[in-house]
Formats: sequence, C-alpha cells, structure tokens
Amino acid sequence: MMFYIASAQDVLDKGQSIAQDFGVDGPMLIAQAVNFVLVAFVIYRFGFKGILSTIQEREKQISDSLKHAEKIKLELEETERKQKETLQEASIEAKKTVTGAQEQAKSYIEGQKEDARKQADEIIQKAKDAMALERERVLNEAKEEIASLVVLTTGKVLQKELTEEEKSRFSNSAAEHLNVTN
Repeated sequence: MMFYIASAQDVLDKGQSIAQDFGVDGPMLIAQAVNFVLVAFVIYRFGFKGILSTIQEREKQISDSLKHAEKIKLELEETERKQKETLQEASIEAKKTVTGAQEQAKSYIEGQKEDARKQADEIIQKAKDAMALERERVLNEAKEEIASLVVLTTGKVLQKELTEEEKSRFSNSAAEHLNVTN
C-alpha cells in the first residue's frame, strides 16, 4: 500500500511540475472554468435554444415538405396512370369509330351498287318493253301492208275492183292467217 501512496504522491508532484512548466495557475484555472461555464450557460440559454428551435422548425418544414413532395409524387403517378388510361380509351374509341365508318362506307357502297343494279335492271326492262312495243308496231304495220298487198294482188288476179266489204274480208283473212303462223 505504501507503494501506491508513494506512487500517488509521485504522480501529484509530477502533475504540479508539468503545470508549472506550462504556466498553469490553479486559481486562474478555476476562474477560467467558472467563466467557461457561465459563457456556456449564456450561449445555451440565449443562443442554442433559439438555434435549436430554428433547427427544429426547419426540420419540421423539411419533413412536411418531404411528405408534401411524396403526396405530390403519388398524385402525379395517379394522374399519369389516368392519362394513360384515357389515352388507351380514346385510342380504342377512335378504332371503333374508324371501324364503324369503314362499315358504313362498305354498307353505303353496297347500297349504291344495289341501286345501280336495280336501275340497270329497270333500264333493261324498259328497253325490252320498248323493243316489244316496237316489234308489235312493226308487225302491225307489216300486217297492214301485207293485207293491203293481198287485197291489191287479189284484185289484180280477179281483174276486178273489190268492194270495201270484200277488201275488209280479205284483209281480216290475211291477218288471221299471219297470226296463226306467228
């Protein structure tokens, strides 16, 4: 134990010797320590509290800003998703509209073709009817001409002039004969 006491005394002496070498004065050191504590207290009381409250306010603002930025980011993503959906729906609707227009165009073209066919059929039918009427008219004229030729020929063969009744009878007979052959 003596060894420890002697050692402790040696350490104390050495400490005083070092303190004297560096010019450390005990009462002055205590005064400086008290001044340091007072200055630290004043700085903490009036400076650090204001700085800490400002830092806390800024941390709160930064935190709120980050939350707000995250909220805006989510809203932006939602808006972009909705925009994509709207564009896809618009694209689908446009395709449907184009398809509908194409179908309407095809239907219109088919309708026009059908109308043209009907008109062509009507024109052909009218032409056939006109040809039939013309044929009938030509045949009637031919019958009348043939009948008058028969009457004239008969009159020359008989060498006499025929009465109206005989002319009519020969014409009717020739016309009936022509009808039977047709």
